[in-house]
Amino acid sequence: MSALRTLAFLAFLAGVSSSQTLDCSYLGLLSHLNLMTTNEVLSIMRPVKNWTSSTLVELDMLMYGILGVDEKTQTVTSHIWLQMRWKNEFLTWNPSDFCEIYMLTVPRSKLWIPDVNIREDASDTGSVQQSPLVSLYPSGFVYANGRKRLTFTCQLRLFKFPFDTQNCNITFSSANYDVFNIILGTVQSDTTLSSLSERVMITQGEWQLIKLETINQTSTKYNQPQSELIYRVTITRKPMLYVVNLIVPLLYFLILDLASFFISEARGEKLGFKVTVLLSISVLLLILQDMLPSTEDTLPMIANYCVGVFALVGISVLEAMLICFLMDLDDYLNKKVEKSVNTQVEIQLETSCHKEPAGAEGRGQVSPVKSHLPADCPRDHDLLRLILEEVKAARQEAGRKDEKKKKPGRYERLALIIDPVFFALYLLTIIVFLVFIYHGWV
Repeated sequence: MSALRTLAFLAFLAGVSSSQTLDCSYLGLLSHLNLMTTNEVLSIMRPVKNWTSSTLVELDMLMYGILGVDEKTQTVTSHIWLQMRWKNEFLTWNPSDFCEIYMLTVPRSKLWIPDVNIREDASDTGSVQQSPLVSLYPSGFVYANGRKRLTFTCQLRLFKFPFDTQNCNITFSSANYDVFNIILGTVQSDTTLSSLSERVMITQGEWQLIKLETINQTSTKYNQPQSELIYRVTITRKPMLYVVNLIVPLLYFLILDLASFFISEARGEKLGFKVTVLLSISVLLLILQDMLPSTEDTLPMIANYCVGVFALVGISVLEAMLICFLMDLDDYLNKKVEKSVNTQVEIQLETSCHKEPAGAEGRGQVSPVKSHLPADCPRDHDLLRLILEEVKAARQEAGRKDEKKKKPGRYERLALIIDPVFFALYLLTIIVFLVFIYHGWV
């Protein structure tokens, strides 16, 4: 009986002892980690027990929004989510001693935070949304999360615009620590980060995220080697809007210019139509000017395409002007010859009316200065003039009736030779030009 009482007493003592050693409150854990009061050592000192040990800072970045790409300023605006992880060697505990507490959150101001910044950052500080808390785990790992509306610079290569793919770098590095103090890395792999970014993507606009790649490298800054973590973001443009609004209309105008060769040259509609097409292309060139930056060293393919179409249509307009000039030149020369003939006939009439009588000249006598013309000469002159007017009217009427049947002049025949030859060369040039543009874009 005494043995049973002894066992019960020992069990009671064990329960009391275990209840005194176990602390299931966050307060006890904070007290154990020396975080109850402000501990400046934990907030200003790199958390290693041996100063020669480097701190591995693992930084994962997810991109969940592509807000826009500004070709003029060479910047990309996006939404990113960042998670940093590093180990604090002074903040570890055994979860079994604290009722299996596996995670603790504390204010950021109480702990040392790596001073990691982005080299290409061009956004303002108001766009950063950092969590005021960090998460602690029993192994000593600290997690800090944040989101940011990031505007970063990117050297855009617009040679294949709008079928372009851009590779932009986001470089993370420490502002004060060299590679012997901080080494940057990632927790997740490139494939996982790309897959997660595509899954959480909210908006992309006219762009599509292709992949995220990470590159670890060491660079020298002020004679000190620094660890750098580079996220290479690959995005591609959705070209459908530009194809419908710019590329297809230009091709359509080029086809219309080809079709204008089948318009008659008689009334000048062909030249007017070509000039209208040329002005329409000029409007599209003004639209393109607002899209592309002026900092490109090489002319983009779409600019080559627009300038090429404009030049081809311009040459076609010059050819139409030449054809119109040659055809009008024949008409001008014919009218000039006809006018010369009519003038010569009138002069002959005037001369015959005022000529001396033939008998006087035959007798070798010179008529006096004051000799008068025959009295019936004015009447004959008027009659001949009326006959001449009737002949001219009949000739003009016959010319209008036989205008289509008349034989083309020398310059008109030359124009009829130039036009089909130019059309064949023009068509061949357009085909070669379009093939060149296609291979340049593809």
